[in-house]
Amino acid sequence: MNREQKIAAVAEIAAEIESSEAIFAVDYRGITVTQAAELRSKLREADTRFRVVKNSLTERAADQTGTEQLKPLLVGPTALAFVRGDSALAAKAIADYARATQLLPFKGGMLGSEALGAEQITAISRLPSREVLYGQLVGVVASPVSGLVRTLAALTGGLAVALGQLREQKESSTSNQGD
Repeated sequence: MNREQKIAAVAEIAAEIESSEAIFAVDYRGITVTQAAELRSKLREADTRFRVVKNSLTERAADQTGTEQLKPLLVGPTALAFVRGDSALAAKAIADYARATQLLPFKGGMLGSEALGAEQITAISRLPSREVLYGQLVGVVASPVSGLVRTLAALTGGLAVALGQLREQKESSTSNQGD
C-alpha cells in the first residue's frame, strides 16, 4: 500500500467511525471468505457494515476522530462492525453467528462515545430488537390509558344506573302521592 492509499484508507475508516452509532470489534481468526460474506448479508438487515481492518490504519483513524477507546481493541486480527441501525440487532446477528460457527469472539466496542467490554456487547445481543422494544413501550403506555378508559366507562355506567334508579324512585313516589 503506498502513502496515498494509506491516507485514503484512514479517511474511509474515519468516515465509518464518525457515521456509526456503535462499533463492535471481533477477532476474525478462522472465518472463511464465504462465512464473512454470509455474515455481511445478515448484518445489512441491521444497517451494519462488517469490515476487516488493518490495525495501524484504524489506530490513525481513531486518533483523527477522537475515539481512542477503540485503540486497545486493535490487537491481533480485528474486524469491525460499523452499526448505523439497530445496535441490538447487529450484536445479536454477530453473537448468533459466533455461536453457530464457534468463531468471532467479541473484543469490545463502542456505543455512542462509551467504550463497551465484550460482556456488555453480549448483553446487548440479548436485548429485543428496537421494533420489539417500541411495541413493548406502546403496550406499557397504552395499558394505563386503556385501564383509565375501562374505569371511566364503569363510572359512567354506574352513574347511568344510579340516575335511572333515582328517576324510578321519583316516578314511583310521585305516582304514590297521586293515589
